[in-house]
Amino acid sequence: MNVGLGANEAHTFAAGHALVCYASDAVYTFIPKNACSTMRVSLANANGCIDGTENWTWIHPNNRTFTATLRELVTARFTFVILRCPYARLASVFLDKIVSKTPEFWSLYRLENDEIDESALTFRDFVEAIAKPENIRANIHWRPQEDFLVYEEYDAYFPLEQFKASIPHIERESGLSIIDARPLTRHGTDRFELLSGKCFADTSLAELADMKRVGKSPAHESLYDASLVDRVAEIYTADIELYLSRFGPADLLFPPKEDT
Repeated sequence: MNVGLGANEAHTFAAGHALVCYASDAVYTFIPKNACSTMRVSLANANGCIDGTENWTWIHPNNRTFTATLRELVTARFTFVILRCPYARLASVFLDKIVSKTPEFWSLYRLENDEIDESALTFRDFVEAIAKPENIRANIHWRPQEDFLVYEEYDAYFPLEQFKASIPHIERESGLSIIDARPLTRHGTDRFELLSGKCFADTSLAELADMKRVGKSPAHESLYDASLVDRVAEIYTADIELYLSRFGPADLLFPPKEDT
């Protein structure tokens, strides 16, 4: 059924995450946990709103400042998006936002009617909580990546797992100079000793927080066992298929098994 574009909720959501680089007429789709702080700092710098990394926190209250108009979406010279392995993205959300009890944790806490045990929650518990139909799209940090795509086809798709190698292409076509925001945000696991000798799927938030305080963190893949791999594959089927269709299986944490 045809509806007014403004009443198309899927389009409105995706269009709200399409950001413009004014000098080059490039449109970048912003997906949380996919180098989004690096890209937003780079975009704010290119659009003249910050000077390098000075006042970089300006990006936080200004997520929508460069949102593309319909005209800018239609006339963009270059369109691109950065996708991420869905298993790694979800692990990153958990270790960064949930273990550290940022507002995203409290958002989930309220969604679960304040019934989450703040100390005992595990990655397995988290996966089951966000898998509920009323929760899966309730927060942009674990919302499926497919929901952010405003175009049926972009000029370029880049895997976060190959981001460093992709920078020259992004800079050449978009007019951006990429500024690495990781030392500023300290959101990633790059500053931790990553542990992979055991499965941490059932390790409590309290234990994980203690680990982070002494500079240690589970590697993303160490949060999963076989049942969780299957569960996340079920929840994020479309995202995994999207990733595979663009990049193949090489950089997925858990490539699909070939039929025998």
